[in-house]
Amino acid sequence: MKRTFLFILAVSGLMMQACAQQHDEPRQSSSTVQQSQREEVSRLTLTDFTDVASASIDAVVHITTEMTQMTPLYQSFFGFIIPQGVQRQTYSAYGSGVIITSDGYILTNNHVVQDAESIMVTLNDRRELPARLVGNDPATDLAVIKIETDGLTYLPFGNSDLVRVGEPVLAIGNPFNLTSTVTSGIISAKARNMHIIDNPRSNETPLESFLQTDAAVNSGNSGGALVNSRAELVGIVTAIASGNGNYIGYSFAIPSNIAVKVAADLQRYGYVQRGYLGLQVAEVDATLARKAGARAIKGLYVAKVTEDCAAARAGIRQGDIILRVAGKEVNTFAEMMEELGLFTPGDEVEVDYERDGHGYTVKVILLNSQGNTQIIRK
Repeated sequence: MKRTFLFILAVSGLMMQACAQQHDEPRQSSSTVQQSQREEVSRLTLTDFTDVASASIDAVVHITTEMTQMTPLYQSFFGFIIPQGVQRQTYSAYGSGVIITSDGYILTNNHVVQDAESIMVTLNDRRELPARLVGNDPATDLAVIKIETDGLTYLPFGNSDLVRVGEPVLAIGNPFNLTSTVTSGIISAKARNMHIIDNPRSNETPLESFLQTDAAVNSGNSGGALVNSRAELVGIVTAIASGNGNYIGYSFAIPSNIAVKVAADLQRYGYVQRGYLGLQVAEVDATLARKAGARAIKGLYVAKVTEDCAAARAGIRQGDIILRVAGKEVNTFAEMMEELGLFTPGDEVEVDYERDGHGYTVKVILLNSQGNTQIIRK
């Protein structure tokens, strides 16, 4: 009722304005008005995704993995549980992946292929091919696998920074082993930090800055594609917000700008080259802004600077407020990590910050997790 009431008010306002102006301007014919209305409706019509789905679906694959676990074997003897050694149990899992090159490189989630002893890929034309793990990155929950073939349909990467809230998207994957399933929705939010990546390497920080969408995804969609109206890959579907493991309204995807850098590093080095500032930060709210004497409620308050880190070498100190990284405003930890995730140790990045009410800009040379700019290989 509230939306209807607001809509009626808006229409009424337009009608009153038209009445007020009818003595000053020539009256439009009904045909002209109807044509104008048709053009406005056409402008607001959502994209027809049939061609997008057709152009994208062959680039999304079904992944089946097998792994063996050793489990204790027990025997009940007069009510007592007695260890009898161990037994091998084979488990199967499934998910999705996105072909990113014509010669068989596939991007998927790390949790789809982690610890797998065998990986089998089923293409949309039903061909089944074995795959090998090229590299994985637990910090972003991404992995690259490879099948030995060529001439494949692949998805080009889009620019996830240009994705706007409200923009229509398609999710393509294999939920519940239902291959080649397409669902639609919109981008509901950006830079979501859901605290769901809990298995990074010990010296790395999870990089979570998800695109949130209401496109329906379920178990098996992990590693699948989120594509825009130009059939470009803008995200890798990763997780859903659910209390029972099934879709209830929201799902999350890793932005393509993070994924393309991770994929390139895994193909080249087998390990992601990630640059760090070396800061612990807190998101600025009204209370923190007042205590810190900030000029506005925005940015990230520097709570701690690691000794001899990249930021410290550039002169950033505790109590400063980070406003922009590489020209992009950062108001959440997720936004800062997403922007830093695009760079490599040794890259020079401009950082804008505030100190004592004054603005400053410094150039920071990013360092790796070991405190230098050398390449880390697997």
